[in-house]
Amino acid sequence: MVLVRKLNFQGSKGEADLQALFDSGATYSLIHPDFVSDLGNLEALPKPLEFETANKGSFTRIDHAVRLDFYLNNLRLTDEFFVFPGLAEQVIIGATTMQKWRIKLDFEHDEVITDPRVGRVILM
Repeated sequence: MVLVRKLNFQGSKGEADLQALFDSGATYSLIHPDFVSDLGNLEALPKPLEFETANKGSFTRIDHAVRLDFYLNNLRLTDEFFVFPGLAEQVIIGATTMQKWRIKLDFEHDEVITDPRVGRVILM
């Protein structure tokens, strides 16, 4: 199941408001290549990844990623986004990002729920 929200994304080069699809069925977070050059620096992966697409048996090779901040419910969150050629969406927020930041999807009320405690930085 999925929910869609317009979020502000910021990287080392700039920022953009993009449609983000929260997809609990996607493992990783992905971004369409058209939006990366204005946001941040591409980082080559040490070894390419093969992602299986929604079409069973169809794979896409991923060679690059970008680190981006994004803002959700007034919280600054950050993660690595794999650059996915041919992605149908602008951005997909996957399960690993949602778990990392304790993001919950409430499909009944069409809400993306965040825990405000995750926005606190603790230094030891």
